[in-house]
Amino acid sequence: MKKSTLYILIALLALTLAAAVWFFIDSRRTQEEMQEMVEQMTFEKEQLEEEYEDLAIQFDGYGQNIRNDSLAEKLAVEQQRVQDLLEELRITKATNARRIAELKKELATVRAVMVQYVHQIDSLDRTNKRLTRENEEVRQQYQQVSEKATQLEQERTRLTEVVSRASMMEVTAFKMTPLNKHDRKTSSYNKIQKLQIDFTIGKNITTEPGMKTVYLRLVRPDGEVMQKRETDMFPFENSRISFSLSQDIEYAGEEMSSTLYWPVEEILQPGTWNADFFIDGNLVGSFPFTIKK
Repeated sequence: MKKSTLYILIALLALTLAAAVWFFIDSRRTQEEMQEMVEQMTFEKEQLEEEYEDLAIQFDGYGQNIRNDSLAEKLAVEQQRVQDLLEELRITKATNARRIAELKKELATVRAVMVQYVHQIDSLDRTNKRLTRENEEVRQQYQQVSEKATQLEQERTRLTEVVSRASMMEVTAFKMTPLNKHDRKTSSYNKIQKLQIDFTIGKNITTEPGMKTVYLRLVRPDGEVMQKRETDMFPFENSRISFSLSQDIEYAGEEMSSTLYWPVEEILQPGTWNADFFIDGNLVGSFPFTIKK
């Protein structure tokens, strides 16, 4: 073989070997680039899944605080849409770049819708808070008015009671004198034939003038009321109670004195008695007195 031919064969072999080496290196580099591309697409897919999951959580959080039924229904539709897209994303291969890109656009669209709903929710929340404050203010105003009305009613009642008490007649003086059969004062227990009751009604220009009935209850030491007849009763505090003596007087608002007599027809109990005076259904005087044996 000629040397020239040998050189040509060696040159061709070298070229073939160089081409094989270059192809091997280029193929290896291409595989590495493809692997890097797949890893990058997988990472982007995982990132997109996380974004969908975060959005789903946000939808769930807003959905729990909505009081508006129409808005809640719309939000539920979008929330379900996010769940469906997330499920599709999870089963989509990372190498399906076209569908991954479409799902990414869908995410942006859903986010834009959610922003609108968030604005509506915030607006409704501010409105509800304002209405709540206004309702609370109205409730407080009503409570204040109610309390004021109650205070005024209590004050009116108190003033009525004050006026009523002020207009009540009052027995301001009392004296019991035991008398004998000659209508003379006696200190002898066995000679008492009559009890003379002297009393004075005080001045009161606020009392309506006119005829009045004075009822006297003579209460023995044992608590029993002296009575001549069982029918001697008068009205007092929605009931009827017994009295010992009564007297009709004409009262003109000025101080006046009068006398009642109790004829002794029974054995008088010695001890401390009580004389209770009533006029117009009111207890207007109560005085103790003693009968000694």
